[in-house]
Amino acid sequence: MKEQWIYRRPFPAARMRLFCLPYAGGGSSIYSRWQAGFPEDIEVCAVELPGRRARLREPPIRRAAPLVEAISQGLEPYLDLPFVFFGHSMGALLAFELALSLRRAGKPGPRALFLSAASAPHLPKARRLLWNLSDADFLSAIRGYGGTPEEVFSEPDLLALFLPVLRADFEVFDTYEYEDDGPLDCPLHVYGGRDDERATPGQLRAWGELASNLESVELFPGGHFYLHEQRPALTAAISRELAGLRTG
Repeated sequence: MKEQWIYRRPFPAARMRLFCLPYAGGGSSIYSRWQAGFPEDIEVCAVELPGRRARLREPPIRRAAPLVEAISQGLEPYLDLPFVFFGHSMGALLAFELALSLRRAGKPGPRALFLSAASAPHLPKARRLLWNLSDADFLSAIRGYGGTPEEVFSEPDLLALFLPVLRADFEVFDTYEYEDDGPLDCPLHVYGGRDDERATPGQLRAWGELASNLESVELFPGGHFYLHEQRPALTAAISRELAGLRTG
């Protein structure tokens, strides 16, 4: 079922919603196969940001604070059930900031946060900033990340659609500044790829300094985009944690 902010298959028996936020340049299609990894009482809701798919004509949002505010407003109708957030890379920062935003507003927050392939945001940025490079230099750097299909770079029409969104997302990522708002008190689960140089085990464990309850840090084979090849193992790990939350 297509809606403005999420793609989902509604389940009448759903007791909890899992909102999944994409990495830079990604859309809801990243999570198109995730529902199969969860029972029908967990409703997977893949978040669709402006500038993607059916929202292609909407300008992408270029800063974290207004993007988080817009997502929060867009998801509000779906927060009538207990919920959790999952985010990968840029999506992890958005998930974390969404939880903080809900707390500041005095609203119920997620029952847990599942954060993937992102260095804890209070650590110094360990890579060069990309968002303000020339198009040629930006694309050269992005190509090295390995998460963008090669045909995007070779097809001018695809590139014209993809580049503004990708640049906007890296502007969100690169200009984001962590503001200490006190530790989150919801359970925190952190995941990463064993060979990911952009989110090392130490950088993943550092999320524990921003939460009062870091429950797990789990590594999977692969690099920064391990979530694709390791999807069954990752969704199984999350499903196990959600089972505990539901029985609790």
